[in-house]
Amino acid sequence: MATVDVPLKRLKFGQTARKDGWWVMPLTTFVVFSAFIVYVTWSLLQGDNYWYGNYLSPLYEPEIFGSSPHAWFGPWHWWWFPFVKYSPAMLILIFPLAFRMSCYYYRGAYYKAFWADPVACAVGEPRDEYRGEHKWPLLIHNLHRYALYFALIFNVFLFIGAVKGFIFNDPSTGRAQFGIGIGSLIMLINAILLAGYSFGCHSLRHLVGGVVDQFSKAPARKKAWDCVTCFNRHHPKWAWFSLFSVALTDVYIRLCAMGVITDLRII
Repeated sequence: MATVDVPLKRLKFGQTARKDGWWVMPLTTFVVFSAFIVYVTWSLLQGDNYWYGNYLSPLYEPEIFGSSPHAWFGPWHWWWFPFVKYSPAMLILIFPLAFRMSCYYYRGAYYKAFWADPVACAVGEPRDEYRGEHKWPLLIHNLHRYALYFALIFNVFLFIGAVKGFIFNDPSTGRAQFGIGIGSLIMLINAILLAGYSFGCHSLRHLVGGVVDQFSKAPARKKAWDCVTCFNRHHPKWAWFSLFSVALTDVYIRLCAMGVITDLRII
């Protein structure tokens, strides 16, 4: 049988024979993700206007130390770290961000958008070697499974916060009563989207269904695996919808706290 040697030609960065809009998705990811990082960083550094009545921004949930009525242990004492401008989000935001930044789906998305590794299939890369994730700093992604545990705990706090969003103080009696505001619904939807994103995690799928030779002998594990697989099937959608919902919820509560808009009470 005759053989033909086909030389492998390395493409220059950005070089490709593709005629489609291969650059649209990486560019969109770069713009949206960059905007999210900038906004979250700005919101974290504000340390103000993050709560409105019974609403607490998901970027500050739970508030361990702070000046709002939602704080667990009261205000932060400046003399603990006088050289740091304290914000309540500093103590908790690192955990959900670690979970999202090390997510298997997001890695594939921002590797293409930020590092062009590769920017798209059959498109030239800016490097001539493959490093993978076996060297620092990318080895830190191995902590994703542990970030998942914290993310699941934060989902509980977010749902508790969403429930509190339906409890209003009656100005005439001063008693707590059930109510529904636009902010209540926004916080509930945000908690649901974040839970869907967390429950579809690849690491959670392995956690509930891994190390099992026969699912027939572990019916409970099989049901849990099927449930997580159902969420995992749409993991990219949960990832992006929850990304937008976190930012929009914080924006809504911040605008209410600043008096720019008024929370509309449905009930």
